[in-house]
Amino acid sequence: MKPASRIQACIDVLERITENTRVPMDTVVGDYMRQRRYIGSKDRSEIAERLYEMMRSHARLGWWLEKEGVEDTARNRVIFWLILGEGTEEKRFKDLFDSSKYAPEELNETETAFLKLCGQSIDHEDMPEAVRAECPPLYEEKLKDYFGDDFETEMKAMLKPATLDLRVNIFTCNIEKAKNFLEAGGVQTDETPLSPWGLRCRGKAYLAKTKAFAKGWVEIQDEGSQLIAHMCGVEPGMQVLDYCAGAGGKTLALACAMQRKGRIVAMDNVQRRLDKGRSRYKKAHIADIIELRHIDENAKWLKRQKGKFDVVLTDVPCSGTGTWRRNPDMRWTTYGPSLEELVEIQGEILEKVAGLVKPGGKLVYATCSLLQEENEHRVEAFLEAHPEFEVQPCPEELGNPYMRLTPHRHATDGFFAAILKRKEDEGEA
Repeated sequence: MKPASRIQACIDVLERITENTRVPMDTVVGDYMRQRRYIGSKDRSEIAERLYEMMRSHARLGWWLEKEGVEDTARNRVIFWLILGEGTEEKRFKDLFDSSKYAPEELNETETAFLKLCGQSIDHEDMPEAVRAECPPLYEEKLKDYFGDDFETEMKAMLKPATLDLRVNIFTCNIEKAKNFLEAGGVQTDETPLSPWGLRCRGKAYLAKTKAFAKGWVEIQDEGSQLIAHMCGVEPGMQVLDYCAGAGGKTLALACAMQRKGRIVAMDNVQRRLDKGRSRYKKAHIADIIELRHIDENAKWLKRQKGKFDVVLTDVPCSGTGTWRRNPDMRWTTYGPSLEELVEIQGEILEKVAGLVKPGGKLVYATCSLLQEENEHRVEAFLEAHPEFEVQPCPEELGNPYMRLTPHRHATDGFFAAILKRKEDEGEA
């Protein structure tokens, strides 16, 4: 594709994102690309990267459009991004907007006037703090209350693209072996500073071509997500419940840590996600100890499991505010339940699983949220209603007493985890 054609593709996709407010950005981009097989891989990558960078600058672009009295359209956003975000020179616009086939129409008189901004930065001293930090109004007060003086620093750290982290399947491969085989496949990595199972890729990495990935020796998983599984402290032979298992990322980590000895029940309310996990477990050679159960179809079975599990992990549905590095559109669009609805769901899940933990066992509550309503406040409400549980503090470097990870402090996505230990029965104390 010509550079001009890539610009037009960005305009087209951005229009679709704006129109489809109930569909996540990655789905819209993926659908657009699938319908246009003629677009090469390098072109797809450049188009997607530009769109994601624009979404990371959503509030600032909107501020500039309003300041200049310009209608907020996909085409105007792309023009302003090229000027302010990429520093495109004025003379270059004649080539990028030349009305040729698959290229944008030439700039009209009004749009040509935008070029007076060439040489300026997307950041401006008159911008409100929340705009500079790309913080949505819905969460501004909540995040300012939590982060305090570090608000802008923390929020700006979430504007950087996420690193590509890998978790080594320690049941079949050690860290050094995985690292060496990845390097042989052209992928350079460093050990993650916090997770004992992790490797962080340097720059772009094409994992599909590596033996380590093909053999199931490594899985893509953010270091913070790995740490949630690590906080569970599972051991070989344990009985473990992963209640909100999804596609099985943490289930895989738990099974590997258990060295394929014991039992894990992976539950979810979406069969498609459970089925996706099934193939991953087989690839990692740990399927033998994993039992898949649909939540809605196993309500009676679950009631019979009272006090049977050493560890219950609940990585609950949440706002996803901690994943804004990867999903910048989620700052501005809510695709699922509201925060109030989520908090209610989280409380219901904790109530459902509390009795499944055996005396001396652990209930691990986790989210990928930055919000206290979904994290500390939810745990405090649970402990007030369940005095049979007490907090087991996390390692000091991860937070105290709960694990609290942010991109600024830990170079991970935003994660929260609380380890709640069920007290021993009086007769067993």
